[in-house]
Amino acid sequence: MIDITWKVFSQTGNIETYLLMKELENEPNPEEPGSIVSEELTSLDTK
Repeated sequence: MIDITWKVFSQTGNIETYLLMKELENEPNPEEPGSIVSEELTSLDTK
């Protein structure tokens, strides 16, 4: 996602796009969606 915002910023010079990119860089990386599903399935199997 950061690559896309950088590409748009570098082509347009839009400061809002740059600020969005910086905001995305500072967010903690969420877990992959697939790992949450597999954890739920594992917990269901053990009950």
